[in-house]
Amino acid sequence: MIATPDLIESLAANVQPVRRLPPPGSRAVRWLLLAALILTLLAISQGVRSDLMQKLVDFEFTGRLAGALATAVLAAISAFVLSLPDRTRLWLLLPLPGLVLWLSTMGHQCLTHWVSFDASGMQAGEAARCFATLVLTSLPLSLAMLLMLRFAAPLRPTAAILAGSLAVGAVTASAMSLFHVIDASIMILMWNLGTAMLFVGLAGAFGRKILSWAAPQFPLHRA
Repeated sequence: MIATPDLIESLAANVQPVRRLPPPGSRAVRWLLLAALILTLLAISQGVRSDLMQKLVDFEFTGRLAGALATAVLAAISAFVLSLPDRTRLWLLLPLPGLVLWLSTMGHQCLTHWVSFDASGMQAGEAARCFATLVLTSLPLSLAMLLMLRFAAPLRPTAAILAGSLAVGAVTASAMSLFHVIDASIMILMWNLGTAMLFVGLAGAFGRKILSWAAPQFPLHRA
């Protein structure tokens, strides 16, 4: 059996330098800047919805958009704070105010406006653009969040990825509201809330496996 002083000396001799992670707020800002860049590029390539200026004076629309954006910001902060082992799980409740606003505005629309398409209905081209927006927004943001949270794999993967997934879903919902003239509440509920719940469900079921795949491996050295 190796003596304690020899063990300490062996561990000290083989120790590798560790780069500290940036603070949670700094990482959240970086991810949100990436989200803003993606939304800007989509606005340049697709253009915003034609009635955006009129919708911005609509309380339900602005409330839903503000709720989604607030959820994205607070959920991103929550995800990166939860990736630290010394922080309480109560940080998972941080996005709750924005989420309540977001869901309450969608719920009111769902009860009062079932369908408000024009006579021509929803065209195939518009449906394809909506799907493209969803994929182009959620996919890169999900991959970025996964890589930025990879060090949470052995700690609390489910809580971190639940908050991160909610942030991705909220940004995707904001993109759908800004770029597409879709006022059918069921469609909005399916795309906006459905996207967020899909991410949350997958995170809860496979969070540890997903993050463990992305996390670096730290081999143990024996004397």
